[in-house]
Amino acid sequence: MILELADEAATEAFGARLAAACPHEGVVFLEGDLGAGKTTLVRGFLRGLGHGGAVKSPTYTLVEPYDIAGRRILHFDLYRLEDPEELEYLGVREELGGQALNLVEWPRQGRGWLPAPDLCLSLTASGAGRRVVVSAQSPAGAEWVRQVMENSP
Repeated sequence: MILELADEAATEAFGARLAAACPHEGVVFLEGDLGAGKTTLVRGFLRGLGHGGAVKSPTYTLVEPYDIAGRRILHFDLYRLEDPEELEYLGVREELGGQALNLVEWPRQGRGWLPAPDLCLSLTASGAGRRVVVSAQSPAGAEWVRQVMENSP
């Protein structure tokens, strides 16, 4: 699925659409250059689940946990990771294997240590907006995409 998102508001709205159909557990890879809209999409996703607070990129903390309506969401930003083994030293690997929905920015930085994704979202700048390519990587991811498409405006 390829979508053209006109602006920041459309990117957040798409994040909310993803949230409306998301499973309780899984792994989502968010790929794209700096400024591509990954954190903006995560902000829309979390707000779509009911989070009312700030959403910041966990660039320095590596992971930002959220507990929303009985669900555990972990937002990872691996941009500053120098070696994937750091995930082991920081105790993050256990979090990724737990019962949570894991949103991972810069997954290539954790290559070899991250679990396989259910969904990959690749964002690129497209004029004033963004283009997002959504790719299911598992049966759960395929079902997620199917539900998002069924509920598209």
